[in-house]
Amino acid sequence: MIWGSVVMAAFAALWPLQRAIDRQQRSLPQAEGLLYFRSGRALRRWGLGYDGLLADIYWTRAVQYFGRKRLAHARRYPLLGALLRITTALDPHLLIAYRFGSIFLAEKPPGGAGEPQAALQLIRRGIVANPSYWRLWEDLGFIYYWDLKDYPMAARAFQTGSRQPGAYVWMKAMAAAVAAQGGEINTSRLLWTQIYQTAGTQDVRASAVAHLAALDAEQQISELDKLVERYRREKGRPPASLEDLVFSGYLRAIPKDPSGAAYTLARDGRVTLGPSSKVDLSLLP
Repeated sequence: MIWGSVVMAAFAALWPLQRAIDRQQRSLPQAEGLLYFRSGRALRRWGLGYDGLLADIYWTRAVQYFGRKRLAHARRYPLLGALLRITTALDPHLLIAYRFGSIFLAEKPPGGAGEPQAALQLIRRGIVANPSYWRLWEDLGFIYYWDLKDYPMAARAFQTGSRQPGAYVWMKAMAAAVAAQGGEINTSRLLWTQIYQTAGTQDVRASAVAHLAALDAEQQISELDKLVERYRREKGRPPASLEDLVFSGYLRAIPKDPSGAAYTLARDGRVTLGPSSKVDLSLLP
């Protein structure tokens, strides 16, 4: 009975606050740029210690607001960021608000707010409040990758997340793949080497070997293409084959790729894998 009375008293005390929030909600179509409470800190002072309950209320309303806007094919979501900031200020450990809220913010209109920088800020606040939760690092990496095309930063996010407790091994694989796409070949090679050394299954180890071979082959092809260009520039004509580079002293012998097959010169003048090569360059971005 005592506990029931306490709960009833708490809800009675929150009733005026709830009515104020309801009035704010009803006024959104007319004055959508306004919020009755602009920060979770201000709301805490009125919340009588029920921060978790208020966070759930604001998260629900953030979802409802996003859903209405999306159904209306809106191009702007002016209150979404504020609603998410208030929600996570009230409960810094409400992980769903960071994860799904960042998706709502980052997705391009009309599917979302088209605010990837705001999504980054939300996820970073989540990481500060929940530093060992590796999924937030995953989300951070995908925002950098998909929305901002910042591949070096995406690779760093995946790599940092891969070190957190319970992180899946594919986080290292993502870091390696994205690093390669961003031109950080040495970083990608280092990560795939780590994956190989720590792989728990033969399939993962074989994948690491295949990726390392592709990285080595790509780098070798790049160096050979430079030699072909140098030959063309100095001789005034393109080489007919890689044997021309050997005969002219540019190479000691025709190089072989990591699978043991010799490279060849394609008709377009570019160096490519030989027909017997077992290297799979499609593994690279």
